Amino acid sequence: MSTSVVGSPRPVEMAIREKLATLLQPSQLTITNESHLHRHHTAMRAQGGGNGETHFTVQVVSDAFNGKTTMQRHRMIYAALSNELAQGLHALSLCAKTPEEVDPTPSGSSQ
Repeated sequence: MSTSVVGSPRPVEMAIREKLATLLQPSQLTITNESHLHRHHTAMRAQGGGNGETHFTVQVVSDAFNGKTTMQRHRMIYAALSNELAQGLHALSLCAKTPEEVDPTPSGSSQ
């Protein structure tokens, strides 16, 4: 699995990574903490137990999404992260694709 970590991951980010890796067995998983872009919002100061982890972008590529609609994929992710959402995770921007959607060329074909 290819993962991307910038800086030192914090507790909510680590929980997101662990839960999605376990559930989806992704070939790619990139999680970006964008909370710093929203820290000046009054409503966000008290969110997430004050830990500052409220907004994330998640890009995930997994065979678990085969045959599923975008809505079903997002529901899978939201269900996996229900505890984090209940405890202050405020926003997720999701990009959930199958390997074929990322690289539609059949394996072994030459161009």
